[in-house]
Amino acid sequence: GNCCTGPEGYVLVSDAEAAALAGRLNITVDEFLARYTRMTREGRSLTEHTTEFGLDCIFLDRSRIPGKAVCGVYEDRPRQCRTWPFWPSNLSSPQAWERAKRICPGTGKGELHSLVQIRIARDSIRI
Repeated sequence: GNCCTGPEGYVLVSDAEAAALAGRLNITVDEFLARYTRMTREGRSLTEHTTEFGLDCIFLDRSRIPGKAVCGVYEDRPRQCRTWPFWPSNLSSPQAWERAKRICPGTGKGELHSLVQIRIARDSIRI
């Protein structure tokens, strides 16, 4: 959950992603937008709520699994979340990659991705 909490930020959500999330929650798109999103300079974003850890994404679930923070909408999470950590801003230099690893300790661990997969993720988001 380190990647989904901290200082104020944004998780941009497209119309298609909003529709998928609304369907997952069994509510209308209008209701989803009103309850779970806000407008930012960058576009429509998921909202956050204050916790002892900082500002958590509205869908970060700290109660389902004691001691763990998990995404409550993982299968339908926005592209911004799906492409982490392969954002252009994180891939711009070795120092940027190390900064991403400090923010999110899971970065650089787990499944290995091919260069093609990384480039596709990088090129699909502008962060």
